[in-house]
Amino acid sequence: MPEPMKRSPDSAPSAAAPALSLAVQYAVQEARLPRWRLRRWLQLALAEAAAAAEAGLADAPGFQAASLTLRFVDAEEGHALNLEFRQRDYATNVLTFEYGTDPEGTAHGDIVICLEVLEREAVEQNKPFLAHAAHLTVHGALHALGYDHIEEDEAERMEALETRILARMGLPDPYAPR
Repeated sequence: MPEPMKRSPDSAPSAAAPALSLAVQYAVQEARLPRWRLRRWLQLALAEAAAAAEAGLADAPGFQAASLTLRFVDAEEGHALNLEFRQRDYATNVLTFEYGTDPEGTAHGDIVICLEVLEREAVEQNKPFLAHAAHLTVHGALHALGYDHIEEDEAERMEALETRILARMGLPDPYAPR
């Protein structure tokens, strides 16, 4: 079986992605993460997640469209949100608030990415900034669609889908040992 064509992390998805309504909020500015790049990453994630659901993969959430807000924050806001909503006393890399899928089939969610943590992790893990940013964006999007990684089997399915999406962008497996 031929390997999928490698593409740039900024290339548009080849298959028609489900409709995406996207709001991007920059509490902290980051020139490397313009709205067009984030939209492309999210459209590819939605297309792959929809394909998984269409293929009847176990526990793949069904949806027709997505309405997402993606917010970039500093460590102070990331810490406050993580403490308030998860009772964790630190800033985390990504938080997702999943609101479910409405009767029309639109999945709703908010994704919050802490830029300071993203940058620190990229350096510590020796990953390019954009590769790590793409991974966190995809990870957050999958949570917004209803994926989770609490149970081991759920984690395996979610990580496999993340890895497949990132490979379509030409990015390495974020879970592979370094």
